[in-house]
Amino acid sequence: MVAKRLDGKVCAAQVESELVERISKCGSLGITPHLAVVIVGDDPASHVYVGSKVRACERLGIKSTHIELPADATEQQVREIIESLNQQNDLHGILVQSPLPSHMDEESLTDMIEPSKDVDGFHPQNLGRLVQGRLDGMLPCTPSGVMRMLSWAGVDTEGKTAVVLGRSRIVGMPQSLLLGAKGVDSTVTVAHSRTKDTRKLCSNADIVIAAVGIPEMVKPDWIKEGAVVVDVGINRVDDSSRERGWRLAGDVHPDVAQKAGWLSPVPGGVGPMTIAMLMENTVRAAELSVSEEEHS
Repeated sequence: MVAKRLDGKVCAAQVESELVERISKCGSLGITPHLAVVIVGDDPASHVYVGSKVRACERLGIKSTHIELPADATEQQVREIIESLNQQNDLHGILVQSPLPSHMDEESLTDMIEPSKDVDGFHPQNLGRLVQGRLDGMLPCTPSGVMRMLSWAGVDTEGKTAVVLGRSRIVGMPQSLLLGAKGVDSTVTVAHSRTKDTRKLCSNADIVIAAVGIPEMVKPDWIKEGAVVVDVGINRVDDSSRERGWRLAGDVHPDVAQKAGWLSPVPGGVGPMTIAMLMENTVRAAELSVSEEEHS
């Protein structure tokens, strides 16, 4: 068996095409969806991610504001920027690019973002709704992108056993909640660094979501024949055979493709979906702002 490709680029293009009409409808109401991205420091990967987000906005006709601060900026400076952005009525989404410099408290800064503008979906109010089984808040982009990709591929999740590798608030925990939500109805196990015999857990699972940040940790003998495997990891590893001396690797070994039924590639899998869902959250925030104005 050779796994079918969970193609994030194709799925993301479909999401974007569906957003065009919604953005046009916002425009007819005098609203242009508007996303602000705040980046602190000079982390190369972060600047690449932000560039991808800005280009997606340009493709779709979403207004973007890009705020760069040096690595030695103070946390108070970032707080003041967030407070200012919260007050701007024509701004619908605020994203503070992770990671922040070590002298800043990332969670407390996230908590400052107005929940209705929290297009990353990390505010406690949005995550709390998800814990309640409510999907009416802003959903975290990567986990919701994974769900959209599974739906796009026609993957049957009802009654299936799923293992999520990793328990971060950004991916692992919200991913497990989405997989277990009513209407999806998977039976979910969350594995982490203290889990005993993770390989055995995975080898019995119908669906495996790998989000641990360890290059090629998931080997073929971890995976049941025909299982659905989603690789959220993206790691830079040394490779002397490459001209640049490194390559990108996921959390899943490439040979898993010989055993899985579906496998997402790295790159070109979850990454494009994360950006597509960020765009969708921004458009949704703009639509909700119109609804709030009508009821005020």
